[in-house]
Parts: sequence; C-alpha cells; structure tokens
Amino acid sequence: MSEQVVFSQLSRKFIDENDATLAEAQQVVYYSLAIGHHLGVIDCLEAALTCPWDEYLAWIATLEAGSDARRKMEGVPKYGEIVIDFNHVQMLARAFDEARAAQTPQQQEWSKLMLSMLHDIHQESAIYLMVRRLRD
Repeated sequence: MSEQVVFSQLSRKFIDENDATLAEAQQVVYYSLAIGHHLGVIDCLEAALTCPWDEYLAWIATLEAGSDARRKMEGVPKYGEIVIDFNHVQMLARAFDEARAAQTPQQQEWSKLMLSMLHDIHQESAIYLMVRRLRD
C-alpha cells in the first residue's frame, strides 16, 4: 500500500451571482465565501503538490523542532489532513524559508512551491490549502 500527501489549492469558488459586485461590497462577498458551505458555495480544489508519505515526513522534519510551523505540518500524520489559510502564511513562510539550507534538492523544490502557494494566499486571503494523507 502506497501513501502520499497531497496539497490541494483552492482554484475557484462557485456562487450564484448575476450582477457584478460593487467594490464596497467585496468584503461581504469574501465573508460569504468563508462561510460558503452554508450558502451553497462550492470550493474547487486542484492538486498542486504531491509527496510520497515517507518523504513528506522527512521534509517536515527539517522544520525547527517544537516550532508552531512544525506542529502545524505534523497535523497531517496526527489527523489525516490540515487546512492552511491566511492565518498560517507568515509562520509557515518563515519556517520553510529558514529550513531550505538544510534540505535536499527535492525538499528545496517542495519548499519553493510551498512558498509560492503561501504567497498566493497572502495576495488573496480567500485562497487556502487542504493537505491530506492519501492511502492507495
């Protein structure tokens, strides 16, 4: 049985909207999207990064032991999935950037992609990542 960790990034949200939203109302729309499951909004996630299970564990082991970032990423083995949103961007970006010096070339590529995804979230706070452990 092979296991892997998949990072899926929000790519689209569907909402019934016949008219263009006024700029003044955009924050209301973002709030509505945040609670979207109650409003019939559907999140569309696309796989953005896939890591073999053992390699994921080795990658997150490069993060500072005991740090909030490491605890966050250890949620995947503990709970099977985690959500990374705007609240986690600064903490995780700093941790993955600092860890790159001690990482293998493959881990550095994953960290580079992770930093890019975190940048996307920083630019648009409605974006988030769903990180899941998958078993075949």
